Amino acid sequence: MAYNVVERNNVTITGDGEIPIMFAHGFGCDQNMWRFITPAFKDHFKIILFDYVGSGNSDISAYKSERYRTLDGYAQDILEVIDALELDDVIFVGHSVSSIIGALASIKEPKKFKHLVMIGPSPCYLNDPPEYYGGYDRSTIEELLNLMEKNYIGWAEFFAPEIMKNEDEPELTEELEESFCSTDPVIAHEFAKATFLADNREDLPEVDVPVLIIQCENDSIAPLRIGKYVHSQIKNSTLEVLPANGHCPHMSDPELTIEAIDNYFNQNLARS
Repeated sequence: MAYNVVERNNVTITGDGEIPIMFAHGFGCDQNMWRFITPAFKDHFKIILFDYVGSGNSDISAYKSERYRTLDGYAQDILEVIDALELDDVIFVGHSVSSIIGALASIKEPKKFKHLVMIGPSPCYLNDPPEYYGGYDRSTIEELLNLMEKNYIGWAEFFAPEIMKNEDEPELTEELEESFCSTDPVIAHEFAKATFLADNREDLPEVDVPVLIIQCENDSIAPLRIGKYVHSQIKNSTLEVLPANGHCPHMSDPELTIEAIDNYFNQNLARS
């Protein structure tokens, strides 16, 4: 079973340290998106990278719609990888939707986790006025999902620049677009529905693991007010706002992202 999970999720392990740090990619991405970040941690951590089933170089034959129609299925991927590798006290770094997936996994099995690092989290992308503004009306989300079904390439061409928001680094936008296009369109559409129609606001107060929230100043996908909301709902959390644009600072501004994580670790790891 352990071997099957490692193969299924295309798990790779590097680093010379003992402390396990697990990096989880966002929607439409894969583990390669962390390549600008992981070298900074290789000397002191055991680095675990993986692809969710249906993403990257995972075993696509293991994909089952009934499992992955909600984020709980992806949280189960995380827990199964942790169990297969016999890990404890994992530091989990999640980008975008993986921030919430990691939170769900930690609620299920809190003893498996030592810290969570959330990069650009959003517990709900849908507006729920007047109390909550996630950034999108339901009609907008439904239009995007319809576009994915009718013209997946067109959707990727539209959405990749919106996510990256770094016009001076067009190669990053192109890479993200190519990553979208390399994903099975049916699986991508189901993952998108699970991501953009989810409402995990009530789960946030259930997170008992200490959390670092990394938020860009200008992020149209998960605006700053969402990062502040997540911070307000998780009792043991720290919010770090980066002077950066876009939704992928681990790619567009890796130095700032590494610095934020390092500062948090220096203040919290030794005494936690």
